[in-house]
Amino acid sequence: MSGQRNRLPEGGRIDRNRVLGFSFDGKRYQGVHGDSLASALLANGVRLVGRSFKYHRPRGIVTAGVEEPNALVTLHDDGRREPNTPVTTVELYDSLRAESQNRWPSLAFDVSAVNGLLGPVFSAGFYYKTFMGPRKKSWMFYEPFIRRAAGLGRGTREPDPDRYEKMQAFCDLLVIGAGPAGISAALSAGRAGARVILVDQQAVIGGALLDRPVGAPSDDWLQGAMTELESLDNVEVLTRTTAFGVYDGNVVGLIERVADHMPAPEAHGVRQRYWTVRPQQLVLASGAIERPLVFGNNDLPGVMLASAVRSYLNRQAVLPGKRAVVFTNNDSAYATAMELARAGAQVTLVDPRATVADALQRGLSDAGVELLAGRVVSTAHGRQAVRSIDLGAYDQASGGCETVERQIACDLLCVSGGWSPSLHLHSHLGARPVYDERLAAFLPGPAVPGQRGAGAFEGRFALADCVSSGSAAGLAAAKACGHEGGAPLSAPDVESDAWQTPLLPLWEVPEPAQAKHGKKFVDQQNDVTAKDVAQAHREGYVSVEHLKRYTTLGMATDQGKTANVNALAIMAALRGEAIDRVGTTTFRPPYSGVAIGALTGPEVGREFKPIRRTAMHDWHEANGAVFTEAGPWLRPWYYPKPGEGVDAAYEREAAEVRKSVGIVDVSTLGKIEVQGPDAAEFLNRVYVNGFGKLAVGKARYGLMLRDDGIVMDDGTTTRLSEHHYFMTTTTANAGKVMSYLEFLLQTAWPELKVHVTSATEQWAGIAVAGPRARDLLQAMIGDIDLSNEALPFMGVAEGHAGDIPVRLFRISFSGELAYEINTPSDYGEALWQACVEAGKPLDLALYGTEALGALRIEKGHVAGPELDGRTTLDDLGLERMASTKKPYVGSVLKRREGLVDASRPKLVGLIPEDKSVRLRAGAILCDADKIPSGHGRGHVTSVTYSPALGHWIGLGLLTGGPNRHGELVNAVNALKDETIPVRVTSPHFFDPKGERMYA
Repeated sequence: MSGQRNRLPEGGRIDRNRVLGFSFDGKRYQGVHGDSLASALLANGVRLVGRSFKYHRPRGIVTAGVEEPNALVTLHDDGRREPNTPVTTVELYDSLRAESQNRWPSLAFDVSAVNGLLGPVFSAGFYYKTFMGPRKKSWMFYEPFIRRAAGLGRGTREPDPDRYEKMQAFCDLLVIGAGPAGISAALSAGRAGARVILVDQQAVIGGALLDRPVGAPSDDWLQGAMTELESLDNVEVLTRTTAFGVYDGNVVGLIERVADHMPAPEAHGVRQRYWTVRPQQLVLASGAIERPLVFGNNDLPGVMLASAVRSYLNRQAVLPGKRAVVFTNNDSAYATAMELARAGAQVTLVDPRATVADALQRGLSDAGVELLAGRVVSTAHGRQAVRSIDLGAYDQASGGCETVERQIACDLLCVSGGWSPSLHLHSHLGARPVYDERLAAFLPGPAVPGQRGAGAFEGRFALADCVSSGSAAGLAAAKACGHEGGAPLSAPDVESDAWQTPLLPLWEVPEPAQAKHGKKFVDQQNDVTAKDVAQAHREGYVSVEHLKRYTTLGMATDQGKTANVNALAIMAALRGEAIDRVGTTTFRPPYSGVAIGALTGPEVGREFKPIRRTAMHDWHEANGAVFTEAGPWLRPWYYPKPGEGVDAAYEREAAEVRKSVGIVDVSTLGKIEVQGPDAAEFLNRVYVNGFGKLAVGKARYGLMLRDDGIVMDDGTTTRLSEHHYFMTTTTANAGKVMSYLEFLLQTAWPELKVHVTSATEQWAGIAVAGPRARDLLQAMIGDIDLSNEALPFMGVAEGHAGDIPVRLFRISFSGELAYEINTPSDYGEALWQACVEAGKPLDLALYGTEALGALRIEKGHVAGPELDGRTTLDDLGLERMASTKKPYVGSVLKRREGLVDASRPKLVGLIPEDKSVRLRAGAILCDADKIPSGHGRGHVTSVTYSPALGHWIGLGLLTGGPNRHGELVNAVNALKDETIPVRVTSPHFFDPKGERMYA
């Protein structure tokens, strides 16, 4: 194929008729459908793909899966820019754009490669040793430079244009991994009738079966299994889906890459989907990861895992090199050597074991592969790719390699140091792996309840063992879910691939005397060498968790997939202990990188939290309301008339309320039903003031404190019957108060017979305020006596507005004659419209939260800016409300020395000396005769233009508070360079005696 010099003329599981164009570092290439970005680059002869994190050494493709440590690129541009993506996990599509990263000015010539000469300086722990001195504040100097150098790729600050979804799923059995073991488990459980979800991170299921040559006997078995799985309605197969974490109760997090194999999602489609799956049983068939071998310059481009080479050869018909050396300590890489030779490569196999099985020797001989037993590769040579290797005799008894026998020219070095079962998900719930001497690998430890393993995950690498163990796990899981029946699956009729010669552990290839050595990398992603591990040991960092943090081993996207076992074995040898005594580091989610967009899903922008709308929202919107966010709610901010902005609108609205009557939507106030024989006692303990003697049909304003004595919330509570109270809270604190009440009942006072229920959305609420409020309600409600005698201030009554049931509270937040009408939410809009119609002869004003705020500031009522989590009852001038005859939450700690300090700022009113000047909330209050400094003497909490007074007013917290009425202080706004003289007054600016609200 044009330009694809490493593409074989036939074979592979690709569609050669679908040619795809892509670019890497701005250069155009071609691949075919079925390629990964990695296989397409290899097909085009691209070996140098990136630069290493610390030393900026040239790096190439090592693996064929998520375990790839080196070949990380940045995809896309603009808002879709995604750095640090392994090329091995990217499905090729037409017009794909990828860039190498962590290099300058180019990938081929990176000036930071000079770091390689500074290896002794950049060894393990150099950050801790270098950047702490020579002075105490040295870190402040170094930090900006370190942050600029940190990381690999660069993200974007532009908004992500894509959409994401979240899904919840339940099933009998979740099978993770769709290789032969996972397929067998899903098929056996599906036949038994269990509801099964089978997930795999690849585009098609089959796992390692797809790495076998096309037309192998296992293909027929796989095709038959896939056909049967598709026919089972109780089995769902999710491809392109990664299980990234297992949590309590075996809840599993999945990321489905719905559109990552496309340039962009389809119209109205999603890019990725985040699944939360709650299975009854979990089967882990997550396979195993081949380990690299540790020798000199083992990170050169062209040094690849043998299994990865086999995958590219048989899946994508890519021959990564013409002269190959296969270096292995186990039988699994022999198939790679033979298949490379059959594809036309000149192959030499190097094995430190002195003897191997006769069948393997015959297979190599028939394929034309040279076998060099009892030998090791000590060093690889080359600049930007492997060009040759040093070969030495290996003494199995002493573990030494005395001299270099010869050099072998090669352009591909396939390595296999054994296999490590992928235990990450199994370990997320705290399970500790167990070391197996025979396989030189960690296997899953004691089973987690509800979990089963199968296949290579349990150290079973032969195909027949994978199928039988998967089938047994699936049947056992189905039975545990109540589904009997089903029969074990039979394995495909293939030549046995069981290992015939025991693996020879080889954790670090010895260095021959008088040979030119290179760095021996244990963790290629983090540039951690065998010498770094030895240095950590010398310096006392011998615990594996300390080793990880001191050297950065197993961090970043790699998470120790290819590095951990080799590093642990090297540390064990240095400590003179068995590997199982050293143990493993802690695996934590996510198993592989997860886009933050997928985790947040659709919860971005206004959808970051669910938006709540009142029953009257549509009416407000249709009648020109401008909305503002109030906690989770959208509330009318103001109702502008033509040419009005927010200031003109709210000043007009507030003035009209004081003049006649107005209505405001207060449905967002928190509403909590408190019921039970001990409800009165409960409220007595929650509120600072007494509620035990509150009469039925009466409401009372109450304040509640936190445990530490700070004011938490305020509101009114009404006694509807002997054991039934109706509590209201501020909009912003509704959820917090509800949670707190439940907490108290469940932990502090479980003996109380009380039940609390959130009723916020059950009731729509309208506040009617103004001197003609009673006239408006009399025009609407005929079955409630609204006289002062029948319904006094803080009285409650139930009745009807026409056919609409209402609960009427005589409560005022504005200082005017006022009522709050509650009605079931389904009637909310109808009640609002009834108020509007009845109010037309009265010049009814619609007012929003801005006018509501102006009215409450004129009256001196405290709200959120004053109840900011730092104020006490005394700070707010409300200490006299607190009972001295009963204990309540916070009653002890509110008496702490710091909270009763006379110098604490207390609530005051503020009037600018020049009444034409605008006050600003947040301004610092300073003594008029002193230069402003620090936090001053207090601050301005709330401001408004008062239509009733004709000038700006404000509330604030000022040291000395009520004792300073009449004094002049300065309100200093440093951001606007303003200093405004203000007169300290009572916070009650309007109708201080409350005559209007008692009218």
